[in-house]
Amino acid sequence: MTNISYEDFERVQLRSGTVVKVESFPRAKKPAFKVWADFGPEIGVLQTSAQVTVHYTPETLLGRQIVGCTNLGEKNIAGFLSQFLLVGFSDDSGAICLATVDPKVPNGKKLH
Repeated sequence: MTNISYEDFERVQLRSGTVVKVESFPRAKKPAFKVWADFGPEIGVLQTSAQVTVHYTPETLLGRQIVGCTNLGEKNIAGFLSQFLLVGFSDDSGAICLATVDPKVPNGKKLH
């Protein structure tokens, strides 16, 4: 394991957001959803592609408070612009389980 400085960690923008829209993403190479999340008035709504189809449906994602990394830049995924990274952990089979916020906090709050 490589250590990083606290200053390096401070530059990572892990923010609270709420999923406001979800669509299927048939053009993705692996099963995925298009996800839009509201990160509050300072950041606004950002979109991403997320391979979270094993444990989640569009209905279970909608309204869920999530954690997203908002300062990695943009990436084109099968013609869809990804603007943040939806973060989670792999289960024993490799499927993603989302990192969440409990209890809820305002959208846009930074992880400390």
